[in-house]
Formats: sequence, structure tokens, C-alpha cells
Amino acid sequence: MLTPSSLLRVFFIFITATTSGAADYFQNLSTISFDEGYTPLFGDFNIYQLDDGNNVQLHLNPYSGSGFISSNYYDHGFFSAKIKLPGDHTAGIVVAFYTSNADVYRKTHDELDIEFLGNIPGKPWRFQTNIYGNGSTSRGREERYSLWFDPSKEFHRYSILWTANKIIFYVDDVPIREVIRNEAMGEEFPSKPMSLYATIWDASNWATAGGKYKVNYKYSPFVCEYTDLALEGCPVDPILQVPDATASSKCSKKDTLPEVAQYAEISPERRAAMRRFRLKHMYYSSCYDNVRYPVPPPGCVIDPEERLRFKDTGRLKLGGSVLRRRARRRRSKNRGSYNDQADM
Repeated sequence: MLTPSSLLRVFFIFITATTSGAADYFQNLSTISFDEGYTPLFGDFNIYQLDDGNNVQLHLNPYSGSGFISSNYYDHGFFSAKIKLPGDHTAGIVVAFYTSNADVYRKTHDELDIEFLGNIPGKPWRFQTNIYGNGSTSRGREERYSLWFDPSKEFHRYSILWTANKIIFYVDDVPIREVIRNEAMGEEFPSKPMSLYATIWDASNWATAGGKYKVNYKYSPFVCEYTDLALEGCPVDPILQVPDATASSKCSKKDTLPEVAQYAEISPERRAAMRRFRLKHMYYSSCYDNVRYPVPPPGCVIDPEERLRFKDTGRLKLGGSVLRRRARRRRSKNRGSYNDQADM
């Protein structure tokens, strides 16, 4: 029989194993300094390099936002950074970490987005992921989420995995969204070389409550910090789409680079973590927005349990996440009754 002390030891071992597994997942990820892989995009005077370029700050003030871009285009890859967002009073602000080729393919561009959406004081940051392929901007594939931590208190890793057949978005070691290429997607699956972008800017006209709350520059500058920057992929000429002079010899092969491929496979444990995240933290999905898309966009995989959470507008039903509803049902059994609205 397990004693309280032995139970404590088992719990400690479990937590230690879980935590170390999370920490080890990116242990082989090669990081680079700002000058090794990036260049200013706009607002140069609002970009600050610290620790020999291993830490970069992007500022937003009344004069300008700021941003940087990778020095190369990549034919697929793994793009990652540890990011700490601005603190309080972030209404109207967008912090974006994304890949795109819009400057080369203006009408047929591809894009993979992680966008953090500021909020009113006392409310948490929210964020969204989105996918565009071959200029499909009229058919966005947004998903929106809450976080299980305060992203302004410490650094967390955010990553985009992009191969010829798969896209995965990560928060820390948790995959939060996976899109697998299928025939129906056709050219709407991003396929042309892209650069990596990081920006902070004023999106007062839409970012918070549809533009109801604007950026309050009384609290500027708003500072977003980046560290442990990682670019794993094959640099290519964006027009000719052939490896450029800086590409590794491994890029001559058709296979995905080993450094990228290792993050393209989701273990059963991480797949379970992804499911928990989506059931608890996803509050909008274009796949379930029947008003906007009577027929779900190609690439959507309809999960029956996820689908039950959403209205026809793709927004969360009153009652919260599946996991919270399950907890309420368990509590209601002990009370002898169940009232979903009363527990909100």
C-alpha cells in the first residue's frame, strides 16, 4: 500500500519526467544571433539588440512600430523564437511572428501566421493562427485561442513547422494546430519560398473588440522581446526556387532536412496534449464557421467533440470548454443536479 510520502515521491518523479521531457524537446535546436540571420524591416530606430544580438527588442511608440525579417527565403523549414510580450494596457496592439512571400508574389502570396492580439487592462492576451496559400486571402483559415499562462511575464517559445505536406504550430513543446496537405487544398497549401517576419504594430481598427479599444500611447513604449531565435531550413532564391549560395549541401536532396523533420512527427503524448489544448483553449475556428463557410474550407478536419463546442458562427457556445463542462458535470452529480448556466 502506498503511504502519503511514497505517493509524494511518485508525484515528484512524474512531474520531473514531464518537465524534463518538455525542456529536452528543443535541446538540439540551433539558435543564431540577429546579425546571423535577420535584418530590420521597418522602424529601425525602434529595434534594439542586446547581448551581442542574442536578444532583440521591438518597440511600438507614437511614431512607429517596428519589425525584422530573415535575410533569406526558405523552401520549407522550422521557424522559432522565445518571445515575451508587452505587459498591461495592450489594447489595439498586434505582435506577429509569421512567414510570408507577399513582397515577391503580391497576388499569389503564401503566409503562415501567429498573431498575438492585445487586450484591455485586466484581460489576457489572445492569439490566432492563420494559413494562406497562393493568394487565398478571401478564404482565411483562422483559429483563435487563449493561453494557459501570462505571455508578458516570461519568455515562451513559439514555433512554425512547414514541410511540403504538413504545417504545425507550437507553443512551447505543445503542438496546438496541425494541417496536413490533401488533394482538395490544391495550390492553397503554401508551397513557395517564404521569409520569417517578426513585428509589433498599431492595429487599433480591428485587434481588440473589433476596433472598439485603441492603443493608448500614454503607456508606450510597448516592448516585445525575442531571444533564442532559430531558422532551420534551406535558403533559396525566391524566384528560381533553387538553393542559394549559403545553403547546406543537405539542401540538394528532396527530403526534408533532419533538423526540420524531427519536429514534424507528433508523439502520442504530444498529440494528447494538443487535443487537451484545443478542447480547453480554442474559442474560434473557421472550420466550424458555417455562416462564413457553408462548406468548410479544404483542409479542415472536423472533430465531432470539437464541433459540439461551437455555434454556427464558429464561436464558442455559452458553457465554455469541453473540459470545464465535464468538470461541472462531475460536480453536479455530487450536488444531485446540473445547471450549465449557473456555473458560468
